[in-house]
Amino acid sequence: MEHLLYIFLLIPALGTLLSLLIPGRSEKWLSRNAIFTTGLQLVGAVALIALWAWKGSPDLNIKELVIYRTKGYEFYLDFYFDRITAVYLTVGALLTFIIAVYSRTYLHREAGYKRFFNTILFFFFGYNTVIFSGNLETMFVGWEVLGISSFLLIAFYRERYLPVRNAVMVFSIYRIGDVGLLLAMWMSHHLWHANISFLELNNTGAVHEHVAAHPFLGMLIPLLLLVSAAAKSAQFPFSAWLPRAMEGPTPSSAIFYGSLSVHIGAFLMMRTYPFWEGQWTVRIIVGLLGLLTAAIATPTARVQSSIKAQIAYSSIAQIGLIFMEVAAGFEVLALVHFAGNAFLRTYQLLVSPSVVTYLIREQFYHFTPARPAFEQFVPARLRNTFYLLALKEWNLDVLMFRYLWAPMKKVGGLMAVVSYRNFLLMTVPSLLLGCVLYFNQTALPDELMAYIPTLFAFIGLVMVMRAFTERGSTRKAWTLVLMNHLWISLAISFNEQFSYLQTMLYLSGILVAAAVGILAINRLRTLEPDSHLDRFHGFSQKHPKLGMVFLASCLGMAGFPISPAFVGVDLIFSHIRTDQFILALFAASGFIVNGLAVIRMYARLFLGPSDGLGVEVREPSTDGRGSPTELRKDQEPQ
Repeated sequence: MEHLLYIFLLIPALGTLLSLLIPGRSEKWLSRNAIFTTGLQLVGAVALIALWAWKGSPDLNIKELVIYRTKGYEFYLDFYFDRITAVYLTVGALLTFIIAVYSRTYLHREAGYKRFFNTILFFFFGYNTVIFSGNLETMFVGWEVLGISSFLLIAFYRERYLPVRNAVMVFSIYRIGDVGLLLAMWMSHHLWHANISFLELNNTGAVHEHVAAHPFLGMLIPLLLLVSAAAKSAQFPFSAWLPRAMEGPTPSSAIFYGSLSVHIGAFLMMRTYPFWEGQWTVRIIVGLLGLLTAAIATPTARVQSSIKAQIAYSSIAQIGLIFMEVAAGFEVLALVHFAGNAFLRTYQLLVSPSVVTYLIREQFYHFTPARPAFEQFVPARLRNTFYLLALKEWNLDVLMFRYLWAPMKKVGGLMAVVSYRNFLLMTVPSLLLGCVLYFNQTALPDELMAYIPTLFAFIGLVMVMRAFTERGSTRKAWTLVLMNHLWISLAISFNEQFSYLQTMLYLSGILVAAAVGILAINRLRTLEPDSHLDRFHGFSQKHPKLGMVFLASCLGMAGFPISPAFVGVDLIFSHIRTDQFILALFAASGFIVNGLAVIRMYARLFLGPSDGLGVEVREPSTDGRGSPTELRKDQEPQ
């Protein structure tokens, strides 16, 4: 029975591949393929759950596909099925099927019709990979697919400035969540000395034994998982991204940010609950985070002028309650709550245009005064304070910019005065010097050897921060990202048991992606001499195939699971010792920022308006209220 689980990953994968092969003019076959794929998944889900229940609802686990194995390390794909998977599978298949049917006519004659169905099926594959995952490594594959498909759907109207800007912002929040998941995977390797599966977490005795032996790791791992879950499910302090994600088409808003993708954070906490259920401090923190999010999102939803934003904040509040239920150990209640909230938000988002029209008509012809609300019994000063805070969405965007993005841009801006030629003259010899030190480690004192990996990782992080802030040459930014990977691989090479072949495995995917990317950049410069990173160009409308090639190379440079670099990232972290937390933090931050840098390059070059009304984006500054200011111009910058 376990081998039936492969079918539910194969169906969306084949549906995605078939959708890519169907011509864009064939709307009928694109929609039929999506409806058939999701419908078949739904029928299969009902059949599997019926068979599973008839056999006594056993936990199913498959560990057969080993990707890479060395002494003391094994990267394998593991698939798991229990009642949590059963609920998420049924709800996901049914809602995606409904969205596919709805979108068939809703997006009729839309320019991005094929692109929409391609991305929805790609998301569906990532969603099923996450819910069937049997370990963190397998979950991370689907986790990355959800992130890139979210970016593509938010930027669906790629000729507009605001959807593209919001897509980059949401992707940046997702990458923050990736830091937590990467570090949690790293610590799990050292806690268990193996890639632990979710099935093994059900062994309460073994879990308590390992946590008691390493209480610090036992506390930090679930907190890092909570960071990832909070970023994915728009919990505090990441709540402000969800309304911005509503820039995509209404069906994608319904399936992503009303029902399925936004509940993946709650799924992560439910899946790992056996690990931290005995740690009351962690349970209290999870519950308080959910309570704080619900308390902030509820009044914010009440003051929104947009119906989509109101639904988004209402969903955030309900997910906060789900986090509280998970922390309290009410798994069944959390699953029921998830299903109810997912169906309700999907329905609300799909009918929202009709509801707005109806309410406007009713307000015009049948106006009735507002009924007394409980706010009227709150003192006026306190009521006005909360109203202004909710209206400003508690300034969460400002806080994220001031304490996260602004420092990163300042660090990267320190290298802004260095030209591309001088940059190569400084970095290439220093990198060669690092290689010489690597091959002569025995001649170095132990005191120096303890600091070299951290220093090299820091150099790589600074370089990728400079790439993230680069506004001129695309080739310079691309080279900086490549240098980050080289410095990271060199830094980890100084750790014991990290062999030359493992470094080559990691760099093989990076170097191929870097070569393809630089060829695409040079080709674009030949076609479009003005292709700097100072504004959005929207070249995908004139050069769609070149845009697809560059996007694929960006994903390869970001360690997306399409090349050996994805396995190499996990392999690198498995060789960082527990006493090298700063090194792990620099390495994880470098991987996250390089993903932001390459996606920013793709967005600036191939997304945004291309009608000659260039949008210049200055380096973010702060106005009197501390919010980022931007400048639009009717003409391209000189």
